[in-house]
Amino acid sequence: MSIISSINLIRYLIVWRVNRPLVRLPRYLSLELSRVLGTLIAERLPTKEARPWCKAMAKWGNYDEISTKNAQVPDITWPIETVLFVYHGKQFYGQGELISWELKLIGNSADHGYLIEVILPAMEDASKTSDTRWNRKNSLWGRFDIQAIYAARGAQWEPIVQEGKLDLRYRASPTQWSDGLTFGVSLKQTMDHLVWVTPFDLHTTQNTPSTMTINQSVPYLPDLLEALAERMSVFMPGKSHAAIWDVLSPYDQTVLRNAIEETTQIPILKHNIEPSPNGWPGRWMGSQKFFKIPDLLIPYLELASVLHIGRQTHFGCGTFLLESIDLRRHSR
Repeated sequence: MSIISSINLIRYLIVWRVNRPLVRLPRYLSLELSRVLGTLIAERLPTKEARPWCKAMAKWGNYDEISTKNAQVPDITWPIETVLFVYHGKQFYGQGELISWELKLIGNSADHGYLIEVILPAMEDASKTSDTRWNRKNSLWGRFDIQAIYAARGAQWEPIVQEGKLDLRYRASPTQWSDGLTFGVSLKQTMDHLVWVTPFDLHTTQNTPSTMTINQSVPYLPDLLEALAERMSVFMPGKSHAAIWDVLSPYDQTVLRNAIEETTQIPILKHNIEPSPNGWPGRWMGSQKFFKIPDLLIPYLELASVLHIGRQTHFGCGTFLLESIDLRRHSR
């Protein structure tokens, strides 16, 4: 797809090693990553640069993810465009075990220098802190080492930090994430399942009626394409929603228009979408089965899964996997 060359994104794989006998993670780690690291960044920056960070962090108020299970997650983002995407894991970790998550810097914020000069020092503070705001019994904060950091170049991860040692010569570019990626090319079977890896909410405002039923909230294929178009404007600064078509080649425009036209007729055969747990961002979790997902659409859905779609993407919401029913049978 010609469009990927217009998308600015740096993907970092962060690996932390637990250095205490027992660590208990919060129910949704991305919230704590945002709150703790964001606060530490604000406290390290000069006054002028810290202002937008302090303003953003103030929205947390007295929110405490650990003790307020039923609290509504504030609609917060960092002053820079980011995604904090935590890989599936367990809640309790012992000494020497690894916790992995992905940091995505987006659009104008896709700046490798900002990771090195601002975010990494805050991580180092978080790894050693004894501040009682964070350092509770068995909490993660103050109980880990930064084991490794990698930057994505296509399907490969290149080391920036190894065994705690930083390679200052490495420079990640905003376009290397897509080097060699061929969305949809390896497709061998018809895809029909979409499995949400993180919660999602494709409605664009918080004013969506709370009485909306689950069936009304299950996204159809055109809804996913619409959310992708909306999302891509963040990755391509200066482009409005309508202008997304301007960066597509004539061929890609034809392909996408054909895919959109075809998807309007494709039903959802079944789903198990349900509300996400209390205290989590997003609104819905689960999976859905379509009659089929057109091959033409697969590259765009694969791209959407990398970029995250909908609301609260800062917390990692809005990413999914595509599966084939045949693959599911063979994997059992």
